[in-house]
Amino acid sequence: MEESTLISFVGAGPGASDLITLRGAKRLGEAKVIIWASSLVPESLLEHGSKNAQIYDSAGMTLEDVLKIYESHRSSRIVRLHSGDPSIYGAMQEQIDWCIQNERDFEIVPGVTSVSASAAILGRELTIPGLSQSVVMTRLASRTKASMPETEDIATFASTGATMAVFLSAARPVALQEQLLNPPSIYGEDSPAAVIYRATWPDETFALTTVGKLAQTIKDIGATTTVLVIVGDVLSQISEKRSHLYNPQFAHRYRKRSVPGTVAGVPTGVPAGQGVNES
Repeated sequence: MEESTLISFVGAGPGASDLITLRGAKRLGEAKVIIWASSLVPESLLEHGSKNAQIYDSAGMTLEDVLKIYESHRSSRIVRLHSGDPSIYGAMQEQIDWCIQNERDFEIVPGVTSVSASAAILGRELTIPGLSQSVVMTRLASRTKASMPETEDIATFASTGATMAVFLSAARPVALQEQLLNPPSIYGEDSPAAVIYRATWPDETFALTTVGKLAQTIKDIGATTTVLVIVGDVLSQISEKRSHLYNPQFAHRYRKRSVPGTVAGVPTGVPAGQGVNES
């Protein structure tokens, strides 16, 4: 990998300049060329970059415009700064395909998603035992309807009762509400929902609501872009079940079951440094 000519697809995170990863900030500081979208990424993220870097705003560009920059800077280190995490609605794959076809070295630097940021703002875990152990990230089919597989409509996902994070759908609030209530969805009018606008940006705002009032809540917030909708019982219910991971009666390779009558941990003696994820 030629580091001096590397194209780095960097996740900027949800908005706040200190929620970019350390690696992402380092790549910005090393870049000679930075391409960012002013409509999706706060300008404060550019403070991590070098003062000598060439900055291009992709908000008004096409894919071809961006690729032309890649082509004209073949000997420069480039950062393509994507909002959130570039693997989620990042339109990154077409750029990766170009890199492969043109034998350009590239890497992907993950970013904090707006889903994670929104959960933090709401003060909720999105996978609570007994309520939901899955998070579905999807969007409403609209102007780009042809991109949506027929099996991926919102009502079908809602039939599982999983926590749902719905992107790119605030421009059609009534249609979104209808989809969340249409069979086979198991959500009802009183199912909890939240609308988060520009999570972690200086002007962030959010509202707790219900699916039956979702369309009006989105209209009241007054935004149609950079809006995330989260739906699910995890937003308002307290589960009667607890995670197994720290349950005294649950054993895993790093901890034995607690001694009867106590809740203290009993380590197994397995060396630290190898994580466990059994919840």
